[in-house]
Amino acid sequence: MAIIDLVRWAPQGSETIYAWRHPETNLSTYTQLIVQESQEALLFSKGQLVGKFGPGKHTLNTENLPILRSLFGIPFGGKNPFTAEVWFINKIQTYSIQWEIDSMSIHDAGYNTHIPITARGQYGMNIIDSERFIIKMVGTKQEFTERDFTMQFEGEFTTKVKSIILQYMMQNNLSFKQISAYLSQMSDYLKESMAPFCNELGLNLGKFYVNTIEVDDSTPEGARIKEAIAKQAEMSITGRTWQQEQMFGTANNAIDGFTNAMGNAGGTGGILGGILAINMMNGMGAGGGMGAGMAQGMMQPQYNQPTFGGNNNMQGGAPVEQGIQPTKMVYCSNCSNKYPNSMRFCPKCGDPYNPCPKCGTDNDQNARRCISCGLQLQGGNSVCPNCNGPLPAGASFCGNCGTRIGSTDACARCGNTLPPSVKFCPICGNKR
Repeated sequence: MAIIDLVRWAPQGSETIYAWRHPETNLSTYTQLIVQESQEALLFSKGQLVGKFGPGKHTLNTENLPILRSLFGIPFGGKNPFTAEVWFINKIQTYSIQWEIDSMSIHDAGYNTHIPITARGQYGMNIIDSERFIIKMVGTKQEFTERDFTMQFEGEFTTKVKSIILQYMMQNNLSFKQISAYLSQMSDYLKESMAPFCNELGLNLGKFYVNTIEVDDSTPEGARIKEAIAKQAEMSITGRTWQQEQMFGTANNAIDGFTNAMGNAGGTGGILGGILAINMMNGMGAGGGMGAGMAQGMMQPQYNQPTFGGNNNMQGGAPVEQGIQPTKMVYCSNCSNKYPNSMRFCPKCGDPYNPCPKCGTDNDQNARRCISCGLQLQGGNSVCPNCNGPLPAGASFCGNCGTRIGSTDACARCGNTLPPSVKFCPICGNKR
């Protein structure tokens, strides 16, 4: 077989190749080896490393490779043949290797439930120990590409990244809704944790980025969780509570039900059914006391304050006896947070507890009627909104600054300011 006089590697194509083996093994002590910048050449013969060569032009003689004398008995001088495998190592730093974790489940600290999440990003890698890389990663392949690298790396890489991400979130008590603010810190934490693993393979993890962490909606469970999170964000932006969402849904179903049922009897019946349903929503008593009661129940689900414990001396909505403080949970009139009525302030937003003397429901400080039972509140408008001066019950003007207190633009039930164009209060649904 012919002796190879020149050995070199010039990568072709766009795919990143980390290691490439020259196809010919018939070399001689006059063979020229050319190594490009960012490359390193390794010679293996008879199962052991013969020599390493950095960038430049090298002659494979016994001066450069004294081990040839012991392996092949090659003397000094002359053109002596020998066989060896020449590996070229690409030591360039790459930054665009993509990674992705398909799915992992974590008990979310903010939502207090298990959420399936996915993560993706990219990292940069370069070879720092060519011999270790060839032995542990490449083996007997002809070449080792970026695809080979990611496929061989995937198993251990995925397991370690999953474990580190979950560990970081639990140690820092991070919720999914907060995680986007911590992607940089998490990236640094992952890089530091993955570096020893990469070094064992002769690699240097130059960069590591976590680009996104999202809810895994590829399963029905994940899709429902993602929809619920989006719904919660929508309600937070619009200022509605879950109870109000259910209220409006029930009301819409009632309208559709009445309209469809009555519409089967003819066009007039359909119109009548729509009117009856709307009257029921407005609490106008269409169909008698039962209709009004149903409307009242639908429009005020968030104000039904549940009680806990035994006998609390409050039967059928009767007033609580003087001096008795029953165990009861109430909803904050400011943020709808649930807390015991033994607290004087909401533990979430700090709004003071202003109980109705009849049913104990928390009301706004300026409310004129209880939002749950409709009782006239003696404490309503007890402070002037302009100067914070004290106001007697039923005052129309502030005695300190003269500000007008009563207004037809305020809801008679909850005291919310009403725009001129609305017919119903957007907070409690009371007709203007």
